Amino acid sequence: MSDWVTAFAPASIGNVAVGFDMLGLSLEGAGDRVLARRSDGDRVTIAEVRGLDGEIHPYLSTDPKSNTASIAAQALWDAHGDGGGIELQVHKGVPLQSGMGSSAASAVAAAVAVNALLKAPLAVHDLLPFALEGEKFASGGLHADNVAPSLLGGLVLCPEVLLPDVVSLPVPQGVSAVLIHPDLQVNTAQARRGLARGYPMKQWLAQQGLLAGFIAACSASDIDLIAKTLRDVIIEPQRKDNVPCFDAVKEAAMRRGALGCSLSGSGPSIFALCKVGDARNVASAMEQACRAQGIACQSWVSPMTAPGATIESS
Repeated sequence: MSDWVTAFAPASIGNVAVGFDMLGLSLEGAGDRVLARRSDGDRVTIAEVRGLDGEIHPYLSTDPKSNTASIAAQALWDAHGDGGGIELQVHKGVPLQSGMGSSAASAVAAAVAVNALLKAPLAVHDLLPFALEGEKFASGGLHADNVAPSLLGGLVLCPEVLLPDVVSLPVPQGVSAVLIHPDLQVNTAQARRGLARGYPMKQWLAQQGLLAGFIAACSASDIDLIAKTLRDVIIEPQRKDNVPCFDAVKEAAMRRGALGCSLSGSGPSIFALCKVGDARNVASAMEQACRAQGIACQSWVSPMTAPGATIESS
């Protein structure tokens, strides 16, 4: 029985408004931890799953076939392990069904922890396919917009057509991300099933133009162009009604100077990008608007260069 290795993987902002299923941003200040060690046996097992309060999680399973952490770990161990088993502990720091990449953070942290136990650890970016196996179980599809930024940090372009390759994008100077998490839940798989199956060419072209413009704006640190392009004209209108406080929170963020504001993933979390000097005021305004709707919430302010997964102890 070996000593535990502890890995941390941050929460993330999926889609970033303009890049449905293909753009993600890591979030500083929240994340999951997975502890791993070699064990007797020949499979990956989960000893325990603990929640935000440090107690045994009331919902998440320790069945290794039903947890994104163990699924990712098993995929990596099957491909590169050298025999024996792996035991995991999962410590959740990201709320479930929050739009903050909860399932992705567990999968990434597990892959990073188990990688540290290999005789020849892989490069970090080579862990993406294994973490995606865990995320695929949770979301029902191959979507890297939470896994990739949680693993690599920063702003990542990760369309399915390029996987397993992804592109770490330059981020604008002087811009922060603000995220609030209302005390609500939105099931990602159900939210996906509720989306329209077809869109007018004009609408699709508008969204592609906004994505291209946003990427160019980030590369050039063009604040005005970020404000012009950080909009979602396809997915946000379909999903916002699942989050009762959305309109009020977005209005408050924009009134305080946010460059743009939208759902994080399928919600209920809501993010905004803003100038660094405005971030705290934007976060406060978003919180106040949420609570005025009778919904408790918490918030984070994060640089757009927030790091990805790391080994904390070994």
